[in-house]
Amino acid sequence: MNIVAIVQARCGSTRLPNKVFLKILKKPIIWHVFNRLNNSKKITKLVLATTDSKSDDDLEKWAIKNRIDYYRGSEDNVLNRFYNASKKYNADIIVRITADDPLKDVNIIDQVIDMTINNGLDFGFNNFPPTFPEGMDVEVFTFDALQIAEENSTDSFEREHVTQYFHRNSSLFNSQNYKSSKDYSKFRLTIDTELDLKMIDSIFTFFEKSSKKMNYKNILDLLLSKPEISMINSEVKRSEMYK
Repeated sequence: MNIVAIVQARCGSTRLPNKVFLKILKKPIIWHVFNRLNNSKKITKLVLATTDSKSDDDLEKWAIKNRIDYYRGSEDNVLNRFYNASKKYNADIIVRITADDPLKDVNIIDQVIDMTINNGLDFGFNNFPPTFPEGMDVEVFTFDALQIAEENSTDSFEREHVTQYFHRNSSLFNSQNYKSSKDYSKFRLTIDTELDLKMIDSIFTFFEKSSKKMNYKNILDLLLSKPEISMINSEVKRSEMYK
């Protein structure tokens, strides 16, 4: 079974332009995303899915330099971009990853993959309703489900946000939400603003000097023991996507 993690990325962010190449510990955010995904025990291939816009030429060059498979497609029709990337790399199962989440935890990702496969799901996720921090989101779906969405969705919002067709047509799909034992959705571990970047940089800096592994449990322990870190971006609102 070919389990392909597709990382969607572009340079044209409006709130924080070119954020995928902003540095944390002297490495670009996009590097940290792929570096953490490399530790998954379930994912068989990593793919960068960017746009065919000239502004994303640098992402293609970065992928080539780092020997990462990539696909370039529509900037706005991200559903189609995922579909074509999945076809190109013969995906049976797709793991959707966004490139502004450099703290993704492969244990959570692998657990959602296992849940999806073992329960015969079309769509497994951990963000509807959210109980994990934003930035720890995982969405896993079959190629067959993706093809149904690609062939039937006519809504621009659904095509921009990839998995919204599944949520809006839940009766068509066998779906399940993976829940945290406690609700930690108040925490924000994604990068959309300068405050987000400052907060995440603080986490990376702490663990660089620590003997502890930078995994989800230890990140939570840090945020709970040092609330001043989570306060850095506490005023930035969570995405309304899954409410």
